[in-house]
Amino acid sequence: MIVVVKIGTSSITEADGTIRTEAVAKLSGEVAAAVADGHQAVVVSSGAIGAGLPVLGFEQGRPRDSVTLQALSAVGQSRLMALYQEFLDGYGLICGQVLLAPRDFLERTQYLHAQRTLSRLLKLGVVPIVNENDAVADDAIRWGDNDRISALVAHMVGAELLVLLTDTEGVHTVDPRSDAEARIVEEITDLSLLDELAAAAGGAGTDRGSGGMASKLAAARIASWSGLRTVIAAADRQGVVGDAMAQVPGVGTTVAAQPQRLSARKLWIGFAMVPTGTVRVDAGARRAMVERGASLLAIGITGFEGAFQPGDAVDVRGPDDQVFARGLVELSSDDMDSVVGLRTDAMPPGAPDEVIHRDSLTVLP
Repeated sequence: MIVVVKIGTSSITEADGTIRTEAVAKLSGEVAAAVADGHQAVVVSSGAIGAGLPVLGFEQGRPRDSVTLQALSAVGQSRLMALYQEFLDGYGLICGQVLLAPRDFLERTQYLHAQRTLSRLLKLGVVPIVNENDAVADDAIRWGDNDRISALVAHMVGAELLVLLTDTEGVHTVDPRSDAEARIVEEITDLSLLDELAAAAGGAGTDRGSGGMASKLAAARIASWSGLRTVIAAADRQGVVGDAMAQVPGVGTTVAAQPQRLSARKLWIGFAMVPTGTVRVDAGARRAMVERGASLLAIGITGFEGAFQPGDAVDVRGPDDQVFARGLVELSSDDMDSVVGLRTDAMPPGAPDEVIHRDSLTVLP
């Protein structure tokens, strides 16, 4: 089995950003145990920015401007990697740093490069330590948390299991910080419940980290449509990785895999990109896109909202006002006005035939 284990900033650092060496030691030991049992493991580790906070004198809190965050990541990443290697050395294991950005999942050439590198590392017995490439990330497309990137890495390496380690026991029915009646949801098979649970889960992270339960549930949705199981569990639980692999009852919250497996590009467009606008279509266009996998043509568009550029993600709404698809638009919002409702042969010179090409369109399940 290939397992991807993601640990967040709040689970791996202290309040001042100092790395919790015991947390890295514990995770390293559990990963080593999985490898010793014949499995392969990838670790997606947050904590680089948090690790850089005290080094650069930001003990009072996490700054918000992207350039400073990138500098913190550059300083903290090397310290984080050194600690992983120190503990994995004790088990005779080698780790390798892999820094990824959202573009690595959208552009096919980049995707294949990353996939081959990770595959080769695993075959060589190396434990890849993955993080988002915060130091040089384009702020317009970066995610700022590793939850979703861990789900796409799991898809990329053909994993069977994604383990999202956090500072709670799993997904609760309501926010446990404000409601004593909160209880753990042990299994989720109906993905329509994820939005409801995300809304009930409360805030979106801590001062040191940017991921919260909502982003973990978003990652679980991606993983589920990748055909793999997700377990959201407490990082401080002893043997949590092994328990998740063995499907031990009570280990946390399990999100079941869906039988249909989407491509990495369609996963990224459908579930990881943030839409910047909305395109409204008529019933005929909706039917063609859903039933035949057709591209969206201008003739089927009835309106649009938002400001977007070519290549941006937009939601697609049908006559019932429900979002049923998401895609990368070929036209800017400034140019859209002139093509709404036009036949393909009436499009202005230089305009694309498709407003959203089917290869860049994900019909939402």
